[in-house]
Amino acid sequence: MLIADHQCAGVVGTDPLRLVGLEAILGAYGFAEVIALSGPGALKNHTFAVIVIDAACMDHLFELLAAFRSARPKLRLIVVGLSEDLAFIERVIGAGAKGYLTHTAREAEMRMALDIVLDGSMWAPRKVLARLLDRSAQGVAPVSPAEPSFTLREREVLRLLVAGQSNREIAELLKIDEGTVKAHVGRLLRKVGVANRTALSVQALHRNLLPE
Repeated sequence: MLIADHQCAGVVGTDPLRLVGLEAILGAYGFAEVIALSGPGALKNHTFAVIVIDAACMDHLFELLAAFRSARPKLRLIVVGLSEDLAFIERVIGAGAKGYLTHTAREAEMRMALDIVLDGSMWAPRKVLARLLDRSAQGVAPVSPAEPSFTLREREVLRLLVAGQSNREIAELLKIDEGTVKAHVGRLLRKVGVANRTALSVQALHRNLLPE
């Protein structure tokens, strides 16, 4: 994932050690600057690509998410928390977070979550995403049950996408450029009849669209 030169990442939390760890991961990812934030009021001085919130020591997480969402509706928020309860994670995503990771997540998983969220999709346990997609689909015309026809390359891209690989990682594995991957993903979205790569992954699993 390429980060614009002027884009920063923000971190919010109260535990000094965890903040240092998050800052190190985000700095290594390639952001121009990683800034510790106390709240939404600091947003006006920088252009943030993503904000990572350490929820472990907070009793006002949902108020904070609402404040960030009000101040900058399109801002990408990732929550790092202790809870693995699916209902809690679903509530966090419903409150406006684009991703959720537990404190046991390794650096590689954090980097993958950043790739996915910055690509415009959501990162959370697959069961949570499936439940959210099922709810959002209520009242909407169902996806066509007809089996879409994929090219060999599209099947390769789909297999890697469902495995959680970012566009950059897919490009490296298939030895093609990232723009070509994005074009393949766009065609996959249209063929399956969904709006984003999260929905594409869930549909691929539910409808057995993955290549053998």
